[in-house]
Amino acid sequence: EVQLVESGGGLVQPGGSLRLSCEASGFTFGSYDMTWVRQAPGKGAEWVSAIDSGGRSTFYADSVKGRFTISRDNAKNTLYLQMNSLKFEDTAMYHCGTKYDGRTITGQGTQVSVSS
Repeated sequence: EVQLVESGGGLVQPGGSLRLSCEASGFTFGSYDMTWVRQAPGKGAEWVSAIDSGGRSTFYADSVKGRFTISRDNAKNTLYLQMNSLKFEDTAMYHCGTKYDGRTITGQGTQVSVSS
């Protein structure tokens, strides 16, 4: 069974940092591009970042560029999102995802709340 499990979210003050993880199973993780998306309460999903299968190319939404870093460890089947200089507007449920067998697969998500 293809499965993605996110972790690492929490409550943090503005300016703080968090590192999200996404553990993959049930497919050849190192062969697939991966993404992070987020959804804030009452808003639609927002694409945050992407990384190619080998980890050589990374992409970011303008809203997080320079503050977030996506990476992966294919030996550990794990995707990461290092989030620095967090802002109130980063509050959201964060999901990792991939396209597998023509379908978009996402995990249950991990909540990030930025509050003073």
